[in-house]
Amino acid sequence: MSSALTVLCPHPIVQAPMAGGVSVPQLAAAVSEAGGLGFLAAGYKTADGMYQEIKQVRGLTGRPFGVNVFMPQPEYAESGAVDLYANQLAGEAAWYETELGDPDSGRDDGYDAKLAILLDDPVPVVSFHFGVPTRDVLDSFRRAGTLTLVTATTAEEALAVQRAGADGVIAQGVEAGGHQGTHRDVPENDGSGIGLLSLVAQIRETVDIPIVAAGGIMRGGQIAAVLAAGASAAQLGTAFLASAESGANALHKQALTNPLFARTELTRAFSGRPARGLVNRFMREHGRYAPAAYPEVHHLTSPLRKAAAKAGDTQGMALWAGQGHGMARELPAGQLVEVLAAELAEARTALSAAPATGGEPR
Repeated sequence: MSSALTVLCPHPIVQAPMAGGVSVPQLAAAVSEAGGLGFLAAGYKTADGMYQEIKQVRGLTGRPFGVNVFMPQPEYAESGAVDLYANQLAGEAAWYETELGDPDSGRDDGYDAKLAILLDDPVPVVSFHFGVPTRDVLDSFRRAGTLTLVTATTAEEALAVQRAGADGVIAQGVEAGGHQGTHRDVPENDGSGIGLLSLVAQIRETVDIPIVAAGGIMRGGQIAAVLAAGASAAQLGTAFLASAESGANALHKQALTNPLFARTELTRAFSGRPARGLVNRFMREHGRYAPAAYPEVHHLTSPLRKAAAKAGDTQGMALWAGQGHGMARELPAGQLVEVLAAELAEARTALSAAPATGGEPR
């Protein structure tokens, strides 16, 4: 797949699929046109909504692109915990003059319908988040000529990805913005995430399939580092969040470099699953009380997040961002790909020109 990725995108730069309206067709097309691999995010969309966006990308570029799909989630047994969290959020609903969402709005994100469309009218790459598809699903995509990637946050998860028959694994470090793609949501593991370089090295020694490295990457020098560690490409999300083509709310884009938002944390406050975002009031007040209930909590808080955005209140929005958010550059997506590629080439040249060290210590 490493060589297949090279054919798909001349630069080892993959634009992360950011759900929630960020990874719009214009962004994916601009990245692909510049020689990277653009991605659409099918998460939280209907199957038809996903297909309409695929058609839009095809109308904007003839270059390869990918589509990301969320895996269905297991049933959550403790409904009482969700009800308790809903009671805690009643004040937020009153403040924003809206109703809380229905936590039982759906668990599978239209998974089967989306797979049917992607197999009937294949795209070059499909990636999966929040778990591993069955071997039958992955084999079906292989027969359709589609390359498959699956997110992993540990070497053990990467081994499960390889055993299922995926073409490659996305190694997601704890630095990554948005949702961690853990295969099982185990609250006892909160705070035990692995940094990207360590994760890439561990996965490289565990599996034989190609690795796409993701998590906090904002510069070409960092891409050079993960490639040197054994990755075939780097996936960047927050780096593209501030671009003109990004569908992110303008307030979200501005917050990335606003000194008011100095750091990020992993939180369950907005969705019930660990996700990294800029620390704001909502996260501070509710994060410690949010149950491990995804997508119930996501559905519950959806109206609150929309109302906060409409009111221009960043303290109530889910401002997903990776640890490198302060390095965001407001560049058109295509130009950003070119800048990253130039930085990567410069870093590689510097590395190859560096004198070898060795001999007896002084």
